[in-house]
Amino acid sequence: MKIVAIEPFSQDDRGSVAEYYHERTGFHLLVFTKAGAVRGRHYHAGNSISKNPEIIILVSGTCTINWRNVNEKNVITETISGPAKIEIAPYEWHEFIAVTDCSMVELNSLSEHIADTIHDG
Repeated sequence: MKIVAIEPFSQDDRGSVAEYYHERTGFHLLVFTKAGAVRGRHYHAGNSISKNPEIIILVSGTCTINWRNVNEKNVITETISGPAKIEIAPYEWHEFIAVTDCSMVELNSLSEHIADTIHDG
């Protein structure tokens, strides 16, 4: 048996984020969000294959997701509980509001996220 600690690279009042390398599929983000915190409020251009679509696994917890096409005003809202797979198309602005503490896996690396994120509201 082998046990390896995974340390967060970012921690603030919303929770923490760590990057995890899986030898078979590369880097992924582990996101731990505290109840009441908001994440996202951005969209992706889809230039990276890992952001076209972006795939997030809500492992545990409940969150409200708000999203819209960046060229539209109509916001769609849904509250979901994990486990659930969330696919976000390019140019879909999105935000996650944690109803409870949530744990998520983003199927992309930090560098891919940074390179393909546009902040807008």
